[in-house]
Amino acid sequence: MSVEQVSIEDLGRELGERIAETPEYERFEETRAAVQRDEEVQAAIDEFEQLRAEFMQARQTGQATNAELQRVQEAQDELHSMPVMSEYLDAQDELNETLEAINEAISEPLAVDFGGEAGGCCQD
Repeated sequence: MSVEQVSIEDLGRELGERIAETPEYERFEETRAAVQRDEEVQAAIDEFEQLRAEFMQARQTGQATNAELQRVQEAQDELHSMPVMSEYLDAQDELNETLEAINEAISEPLAVDFGGEAGGCCQD
């Protein structure tokens, strides 16, 4: 590996470390931990995941109904309305905005969407 390549990888590691120190990332980690500790939220997540899995299976066999879809959406709305989960989702959105800004900063001098296309093939 060339010295130049090692230097670029070091910059990448440093960028990752700096991102981990941002208030957005720290808030994301704190809210994620709160979601993981909250038994009520975990039960709601389990219920939503079960309903979603059942709906997806029914959809694959052509037996899904609008009532089942509505129930999945209601379970998701209930989950997202829980304060701990709502805080987590807000933190996740903020972190995504920060990461998108970083992606744009990296992509601009490269004239390519670094996060979206750099590793891809045949994108339209």
